[in-house]
Parts: sequence; C-alpha cells; structure tokens
Amino acid sequence: MYVIVEIAGLQYKVQKDQRLYVNRLDAAEGKTLSFDKVLLAEDKDGKVNVGAPVISDASVGAVVEAHVKGDKVIIFKKKRRKGYTKKTGHRQMMTEIRITSVNLSAPKKAATKEVSEKAAPKAVAKKAAPKAAAKKAAPKAAAKKAAPKAAAKKAAPKKAAVKKAAPKAAAKTPAKKA
Repeated sequence: MYVIVEIAGLQYKVQKDQRLYVNRLDAAEGKTLSFDKVLLAEDKDGKVNVGAPVISDASVGAVVEAHVKGDKVIIFKKKRRKGYTKKTGHRQMMTEIRITSVNLSAPKKAATKEVSEKAAPKAVAKKAAPKAAAKKAAPKAAAKKAAPKAAAKKAAPKKAAVKKAAPKAAAKTPAKKA
C-alpha cells in the first residue's frame, strides 16, 4: 500500500513507517503534521485510486524527526584561457520526517462525477455548435481579406516593370550635342 502525496510543492511516493527528507518545513522537532494533498493511492486490495486533482478525505500523517542540511553541491565555474575559476558550494536545508499513518476513505464523489460525465457530452455538443459555425465563417472572411492583398501584389510588378523600362529607353536614345 502506497500513496503519492504533495509535500512542500514536491510529490513523494510514501508508505507507512517510511523516513523521508523534504525541503525545510516550518515545524518544531517532534511535532505531528498532516498532509491533505493525496494525488494517488493504492489500497490493500491493490486498487488504485487517482484524484482529480486530489483524493478528498485522504490524508497522510507524519512526525518531524529532525532539521538537517543536505549533501554539499559544488558549483564550479571556469572560462578557459582567461584564468577565471570560481568554486562555491551549497547545502540545502531539509527536514527529516517519518510517515506515521496513511488514511484513505471511500470515494463518494466518484459516483456523482460519472453521472455528470454522462450529461457532459450533451452540454459539450451545445457549446461546440456555435464554435463550429464561427470556424466555417472564418475562412470566408479570411479569403475576402486575402483577395485585395493578392490583387495588390499582382499590380505591383507591372508598375515596377514600367519604371524599369523607362530608364532603359532613355539610355538607348542618343544624347543631343549642343
């Protein structure tokens, strides 16, 4: 039996009597905590219950064992051929917790969701109809907008050809000597 629970913004797969290191929690050592954001749970029978987004009435109990620092992470920066090196380190503040209980309850809202999902396709079809009509009208409007632009593009090369031809004609005529 396990659950996936969200603790301090991160998701953990936990079981009863498991020790876990999480980001620093604002709780004194020895204090009991309860986490309500249970995202997935597998019960003793092997059934998996997935929350949407969380499982209601499910919680995980834990006890704060200690506040510790994590392993050192070394940050090394170097720019080659420049003589630049910089070495720093970081130790994340962590809290060690022990999972004491996993409380699951029967999902009562799942049955009501199934009924609403059966009624949902009718509502979705009604909402989709105006969108479909708008999509059909959109290509016609786009074609009307594109037609003047296409006509302008076709007319532009003709004007340019006339302008280019005029200087060539002037160059062919001999200049009058005065």
